[in-house]
Amino acid sequence: MARSRNSQRPGISTTGRRAGTFCLVLILALAAQATRVQVFQAHRYDDNPANQRQAIQRYDQPRGNILVGATPVTGSAPTGGRFDYKRTYTAGAQYAAVTGYSSQIYGNTQLEGTQDDLLSGTDKRLAGWALWDEIARKQNPGGDVHTTIDQAAQQAAMRGLGSQKGAVAAIEPSTGRILALASTPSYDPGTFAGSSNADQDAWNRLRADTDQPMLNRALRQTYPPGSTFKVVTAAAALAGGVVSDINAPTSAPYPYVMPGTTTELVNDTSACDRPNLSLDTAMTLSCNSVLGYLGVSTGLEPMVTMAQNFGFNDSRLDIPVRAARSNFDTTMNASQLALSSIGQFDTAATPLVMAMVAAGVANQGTVMYPQLVDKLTKSDGTTVQLMEPQPYKRAMSPAVAGQVQQLMTDVVQNGTGRNARIPGATVGGKTGTAQHGVDNSGTPYAWFISWAKPAGSSDVPPVAVAVVIADSDATDVTGGGLAAPIAKSVMQAVLNGRG
Repeated sequence: MARSRNSQRPGISTTGRRAGTFCLVLILALAAQATRVQVFQAHRYDDNPANQRQAIQRYDQPRGNILVGATPVTGSAPTGGRFDYKRTYTAGAQYAAVTGYSSQIYGNTQLEGTQDDLLSGTDKRLAGWALWDEIARKQNPGGDVHTTIDQAAQQAAMRGLGSQKGAVAAIEPSTGRILALASTPSYDPGTFAGSSNADQDAWNRLRADTDQPMLNRALRQTYPPGSTFKVVTAAAALAGGVVSDINAPTSAPYPYVMPGTTTELVNDTSACDRPNLSLDTAMTLSCNSVLGYLGVSTGLEPMVTMAQNFGFNDSRLDIPVRAARSNFDTTMNASQLALSSIGQFDTAATPLVMAMVAAGVANQGTVMYPQLVDKLTKSDGTTVQLMEPQPYKRAMSPAVAGQVQQLMTDVVQNGTGRNARIPGATVGGKTGTAQHGVDNSGTPYAWFISWAKPAGSSDVPPVAVAVVIADSDATDVTGGGLAAPIAKSVMQAVLNGRG
């Protein structure tokens, strides 16, 4: 009998089938593991401190630049070492408060930190074909950060501060563009940009320096604002109807005994030791008794609201670098409110926020969000992002702002701010000398806030400035004596550039 065709085919043994199945399982397991590692866990391995590939890749090309105007204030230099390039800085100390640092060992700060993805070339907005670049892990050329800084204003700020401990913040009131951001003593971030022993030694010396050159005093340090805060108090009193006519007598008594205490709020000059002074006279002479009384008369809630309209108590003030929180207490008794209304007690401010105060007054009562970056571009100049001016808050009406402007103008023309006068310009300002330390034993902080515009102009002033001197060897430690001349030079630099 013939055998069937199927019976002639050799059979597959059970052992063979098992081996094939086992190999298939192994292949699938290996594929699953490869997918897990290369796709789902890729970022975990990328970010592992033991993985040096990212660091090597980061420094295998020049870093994008930070520019002031059309001029780069940063660069990149070949190292000949493990990392191909390191960051360099032109006039590093002059712009350190703006750029921050980029170090192969110690990371990035300031704009070098907030814009690191763009500068290093890892920002997805730089990619020509984002999906393919992601798959291929291609690193694009670093983009550029164009700042709002005015070179002449920055130079004037640093020159004016000199060897003193202090800071300057200058703002364009109508847009919020930061024109100068200076902090002294400063440092050269290029001295520790690499990874050599010399870089580490430079870092250690800076960190050990008791003068804290790496502290950004314009953004990250708060000080009692002293009498410069009286601008906020005057605005609150006018906005609340406590004062309607800046030249009319107020009901402020003399002496003024703070509520709930037997303590008089004393003045720095006997010219203030009279009752019923007008708000204009009190601001021109910087009378503590009058402004403390008006702050209490205005009330805690309106005072808090006005302070917060200018940026106080904002813990998320990003320019895009985050500024320290300026403080005006929201819970106080009447005597504490009196002291806070003249910039003492727990009131504390960064120079940035006090520049916002001056800028808000100058801009008819509208405070603009401060911004340090003008635009972000690719390496070929193509715009990635253009920053638009953004209103922060409406602090007061234009009518009230006009009254405060007049108060500040009279301070410069007739009062404690005479050192800020500029020929051919209208200047408004307010001095401040804030006591601090145990029993006020510390060297006072000297403040000046101001704005300026060409004489006769009806436009919004192009510049507002805040200056603080935290420590100086000068004998005249006052806002008018130390800080006002620096503000004047910064304002002149801006006005001359707009002329």
